[in-house]
Amino acid sequence: MKNINLKPLGMKKLRSMLNGKALRRPFGSVGAFCLGALLLAQTHASAQTFEAESGVLSNGADIQGCGSCSGGSQVGNLGNGAVVVPVNVAAAGTYKLTVTYSTGDPRTINATPNGGTPIVVSCPASGGWSTPASIAVGIVLNAGSNSIRLDNPNGYGPNIDKIAFSPMNAPNIQHITFGTNNRIDYDLANGHYSVYFNNVKVIGEATASANSDQLHESTGFTSRTYSSAPVNDAFGNGTKHVITMTKSGGIGMQQVFYTYTGKEHFFTELVLTGNGSNSYKMTPLVSNYVDIQSNTDRRALFVPFDNDAWVRYDAKEVRYANFFSSEAGAIYDNATRKGVVIGSVEHSVWKTGVNLVGEGRSTTNYVAVVAGWTQESITRDKRGHGWVSVGQTACRSPRILVSYGADWRAGFDTFGQANALAEPRYIFNWTAGTPFGWNSWGAIQSSINLPKARSVVDFFATGTPDFRNSDNTLYIDLDSYWDNMSGGGLNGNFNDLTEFANYCKSKGFKPGIYWAPFVDWGKFGRQMEGSTYNYQDAWTKVNGSPVELDGAYALDPTHPGTKARLAMVIGKFIACGFEMIKIDFLGHASLEADSYYDNTIHTGMEAYRKGMEYLTDQLDGKMLVYAAISPNLATGRYAHMRRIACDAYKDINETAYTLNSTSYGWWQQHIYNYLDADHLVFGTQTDGENRARFASGIVTGTLVTGDDFSATGAWTAKAQTLLQNEDLLNLAHHGTVFTPVEGNTGNQANEVFVKTIGTKSYLAIFNYGGTAKAFNIDLQRAGLSGTDNYSTRELFSGAQNVRQAATNVQGTFSITVPNADAVIVELTNTTLPVTLISFTAEKSNTGTLLQWKTADETNNKEFVIERSTDGKAFKAIGKVPGAGDSSKEKTYAYHDLVPVGGAINYYRLKQVDFDGTSENSVIRPVNYRDADESKSRINIYPNPGTDELNIRLNQSLEGKVMVRLVDMSGKCMLSRSYTNPAEVISVPGIRPLRAGNYIVEVESADGTVQNTRFSKN
Repeated sequence: MKNINLKPLGMKKLRSMLNGKALRRPFGSVGAFCLGALLLAQTHASAQTFEAESGVLSNGADIQGCGSCSGGSQVGNLGNGAVVVPVNVAAAGTYKLTVTYSTGDPRTINATPNGGTPIVVSCPASGGWSTPASIAVGIVLNAGSNSIRLDNPNGYGPNIDKIAFSPMNAPNIQHITFGTNNRIDYDLANGHYSVYFNNVKVIGEATASANSDQLHESTGFTSRTYSSAPVNDAFGNGTKHVITMTKSGGIGMQQVFYTYTGKEHFFTELVLTGNGSNSYKMTPLVSNYVDIQSNTDRRALFVPFDNDAWVRYDAKEVRYANFFSSEAGAIYDNATRKGVVIGSVEHSVWKTGVNLVGEGRSTTNYVAVVAGWTQESITRDKRGHGWVSVGQTACRSPRILVSYGADWRAGFDTFGQANALAEPRYIFNWTAGTPFGWNSWGAIQSSINLPKARSVVDFFATGTPDFRNSDNTLYIDLDSYWDNMSGGGLNGNFNDLTEFANYCKSKGFKPGIYWAPFVDWGKFGRQMEGSTYNYQDAWTKVNGSPVELDGAYALDPTHPGTKARLAMVIGKFIACGFEMIKIDFLGHASLEADSYYDNTIHTGMEAYRKGMEYLTDQLDGKMLVYAAISPNLATGRYAHMRRIACDAYKDINETAYTLNSTSYGWWQQHIYNYLDADHLVFGTQTDGENRARFASGIVTGTLVTGDDFSATGAWTAKAQTLLQNEDLLNLAHHGTVFTPVEGNTGNQANEVFVKTIGTKSYLAIFNYGGTAKAFNIDLQRAGLSGTDNYSTRELFSGAQNVRQAATNVQGTFSITVPNADAVIVELTNTTLPVTLISFTAEKSNTGTLLQWKTADETNNKEFVIERSTDGKAFKAIGKVPGAGDSSKEKTYAYHDLVPVGGAINYYRLKQVDFDGTSENSVIRPVNYRDADESKSRINIYPNPGTDELNIRLNQSLEGKVMVRLVDMSGKCMLSRSYTNPAEVISVPGIRPLRAGNYIVEVESADGTVQNTRFSKN
């Protein structure tokens, strides 16, 4: 046994290489660059080191040569094999055990002190079987002699170089509280923290580290101090807590925690300070102890980076978990639903991996959040992550959300919402109706031409007159091979495309187009369209060679040739009159590279941000933007609508593949305006498969069909039935994603999804198998009442029939679904005295108009209209008599003629029974904060009108302005956008509207809404 003090090799040479240069990481793992990186972590000068080869080997463990290891050797074959290392320490107590190991893949080692309880230590891949790395955990030792057994009886272990022990300092705990009975205990003396939720430790002894280009002989932080300051940002009002770590002659590091009033979660990030702070890897949280306090059906969720190559989410059993999840991950118990959700909410600089390990463990798990992570099979990168903050004096990691709660699904909803707040949309917010339409890649594919495209338009115009979104339109989208109509590629004549666009509009539809702006399918040197550059100059390169992905070379999104080509093509699309664009293969723009044309860009995500912002600028707010293959989270800033999964067509297996992504990625509804289930193709599949495929679109959020409707076939009649089912279309108009009921389906799809809209709930039930299946669904488990009574209706059939097993249910809903089929069941709570279908509150010319509609009333005496100016204290301002008992739809209205000026007026309904019991509705706000009401007035003419509508503004509005016509039930019937409109806005498309009264809404770029009433003759 001997103490080892390693001396840095080649220090002078390395310093001269690193000093003042912008570094790129090599292609291997982090461990391959360990000599050029400084691991900033707590160390102790008094550490005692013991070589693994000094121990007693058994069961096949052996000593192996290792030139990079201390003493030139290490111990291997520590699966069934074991090594027992004798250890002597002066005093009993808790020590930091540092295990130096090497492994080519993630592995686990048990460290068992003195024949007691094993400490399970998860060891991430170090970069190779002779490339050392270290990991630390706490261990209790006796005074004098101890024995440490190292093995992994449950699987394969890493090779062990040495173990070291440092006595822990006396704790100095800084308490950071958040939410209800939650806190972070940061030990300033020892440099780690534990997290308690509801006063129970869930994350233990977490540490943080970063890799920088600075080399220092002194590696230990000598001081840690705490400070705090108020913070007010997109997440709300809260406190910024800063742990500042310093050392003599070295760069500093801060661990920052953000807590917010009323929030049960927190955020953390790392900041390096000082010259040489640029970094390629920052790890704000590493814990060998994560205990979710539940152990029935524990799962670790793998989240993909993108939706390419038929990738799937995977809710693995924890005992098989040993992987990196992209940007976010979760460990939860599906039985109780308790779980931890951890992930990055910022994606414009770093790629982040969440390492989840449960392999070889019983109740605890290993979790590490690594910013600066790449993995070719997941992120598609062929090299390591680029450097961040090159040449700067500070470097910040992404902000990481950490949450724990009673339902892991709610944790992901919170995570999705936080992403939208952390990185708001760069593109304009989509407020028009849920997109419905057709895409040519579903069936026509490379055979698309102008006659076929016109025939498809004709089919939808006359064959399915009821298949329309809430704006009374459809998007007819030409996919790849639209250049069949240009006669010369991107430089061709776009007259046929203009003709197609005009033909769509003549039928009341919106034309769409497709493009992949950051790829080169040709893959040979030639002039780039719209520029003087050559393609080979703009290829993204790794090790000097172009990067090929999905059969195309990636283009550097920062290159002027790429940008000039992009601007030319988008300009031509806009000139043709296209109102929608499907953008594809966007992941090519996010790849790590040797370098980028813009020398301020050093990472793939920085390049992605540059490219996508430029693309968005060229689109100039003129199109609905629909993303296909693309990064899951980073694309939310630039697209209104995104495929949840790609390349699914018509059969039940493709439906299951799509719904795997919806099952575990539904929470992305908070990041995008709409999610999409890819083109819904009916073809010649069975009726059941058609229903399942159509249902997948409703469950995911939009309806994009894909059959060849230029020809007649079995799909024609099926489309005319499914695409004109009023119940299903009304449900689809909401565009909301259903939530999975279970989370234990591995890499397969959930069978049951649920959604509540207003007073009605919907169960979507899928049978992906080859035989009929009986479902007995616990309504309380599905999020409904376990005691109330529900009437049920199956929406594909429209009534109770052979596909509907029960018409009234309580507690459990039972139904048998045929093989390869689906049902969507509407449940109406008949226990409630009143079923409220809708409730709206809108400004009118004389005050606030409140309108509501009921479906069923029982013992309903009246509605009391209540108003508030703070959303908390409500006062009654009027009453409307109820219908007593009614099974028919009833419509009500109330006019508040004297709303409170200079304030937001909040309205709600109090429904009162004859026996005096009451129930409150949702709250609807109306903004009267504008001091000068005259500025919010709009005038319209002619009114009444038949063919045209003109809106006269009292002042010119700058930026993007939305005009909507809403019928008296609250449904948006028409939506138009304008950029910097003149004083008078002309609104086309009035003639097809039904005669009646409408509300005209004008929303300015700052969100201010003006409205008035319009009568259509």
